Amino acid sequence: MTIGSQKDIDGLKKIGRVVGLTIKEMKSQTRAGITTKELDNIGGQILKKYGAVPAPKSTYNFPGIACISVNHEVAHGIPGDRIIQPGDLVNIDVSAELGGYYADAGHSFVVSPSHSTLIRLCQYTHDTMMKVIVSLKHGVKLNEVGRMIQSEAQKGGYQVIQNLCSHGIGKALHEAPTEILPIYNKHDKRVLKEGMVITIEPFLSTGARFVVEQPDGWTLTVPDKSFVAQHEHTIIITKDQPIIVTAV
Repeated sequence: MTIGSQKDIDGLKKIGRVVGLTIKEMKSQTRAGITTKELDNIGGQILKKYGAVPAPKSTYNFPGIACISVNHEVAHGIPGDRIIQPGDLVNIDVSAELGGYYADAGHSFVVSPSHSTLIRLCQYTHDTMMKVIVSLKHGVKLNEVGRMIQSEAQKGGYQVIQNLCSHGIGKALHEAPTEILPIYNKHDKRVLKEGMVITIEPFLSTGARFVVEQPDGWTLTVPDKSFVAQHEHTIIITKDQPIIVTAV
């Protein structure tokens, strides 16, 4: 969507804060011995408390509240009876709707005791996301998102998962601009406009460049034993620094 009024900004900030708080609480409750379904229930309780609706379920009939992916799972992991283990790499991705507005955010982290290699992967991916976000404003070419993600990944010694993209959001979970690639595409002539609402979500990998869908029709995994971290925020493009609506 493109912002049309202060009401739009306020609505996006409201649901953005709920999404951010949900991820923060779910992370704080993640420990060895908890199941991903128990973790998902915690997220569902928080969304319900604020009157928010889980977007994957309402939009795509996803069989869970949040997407919870562990280790070699990368995205769209279905919450279930999997028990979180010490040292697991966990990604929590929450998207929700409130008052007709949508926000989407994700966070990768390692369950204690943590391995330094995975900690660095998570931190570097977060730093990459933030470097991209602070560089975006009205008039910047959309393909700068992919150029920067690709460049930062190479500097850090990582690969980019190429078939998972950032996207437009606002009045629906996925809107135009669609398929904001995480690698540079010289043919993409689209330009960021003031008021545009998008996600920025790099997926950086220790090996794989693509993910594959599992037979459950949802879970996306690496085809090898590499690890992937994702961080995501929903932002509003302005003439200066973007507004990060999912930051808490």
